[in-house]
Amino acid sequence: MGEMVSYRGSTEQIPGYLARPVGALPAPAVIVIGEGWGLVPHIRAVADRLAAAGFVALAPDLHRGAPPPRPDEAASAALRARIGAAAQEIAAAAEYLGGLTGCQGKIGTVGFDIGAGLALWSATRSERIVAAAGFYPTLPAAELSWDNYAGKAALIHCAEADGSSTADGVRHAVRAIEAAGGSCHTCDYPGTAHAFFNDDHPDAYHPAAAAGAWARTIELFRSRLG
Repeated sequence: MGEMVSYRGSTEQIPGYLARPVGALPAPAVIVIGEGWGLVPHIRAVADRLAAAGFVALAPDLHRGAPPPRPDEAASAALRARIGAAAQEIAAAAEYLGGLTGCQGKIGTVGFDIGAGLALWSATRSERIVAAAGFYPTLPAAELSWDNYAGKAALIHCAEADGSSTADGVRHAVRAIEAAGGSCHTCDYPGTAHAFFNDDHPDAYHPAAAAGAWARTIELFRSRLG
């Protein structure tokens, strides 16, 4: 089980859920970025799973405890509208983790939906973030710069219902990351709907795809953050 903490952003304190591994410290760290509707139990559970796998995990509450009343497209749209500010808050989370007792080395990000786009793009905003995994991303606007990816790695998990790795947004991100000197690997999951990793949504949850995507994500972080 984790705990609520806060860290300093550019103008205010930002709350977040922090989960630590049991056992030897220091450990590498991962920032968990949720969908557009806040720090829900599923995102806390992802942080707990990362801690169980040996990582310090921080899930920032980008909505400051006041998400929209229900998850819908408007929630994601609201976060997209402030994507630059949100990415800076994630970069501030990386600085917080970098100075936290019990953390070591480099930092990763993992996100879902619009949070996946943020997880991938926030690597351009922080030197500390060197590996990013995005599940069925809603990606940032094409005009945003993907510079500062040299030597970093990205992994994109693609749902078939979203167009898989042939979707325009995914193809643009791959090209931009590689052009900036980073590496980007995509994984397609046949027969999957958007949100296939979220077991709080049984209409979309796909256990086999979720297990495979999780294993690949942990492999990325262990290879890049150790």
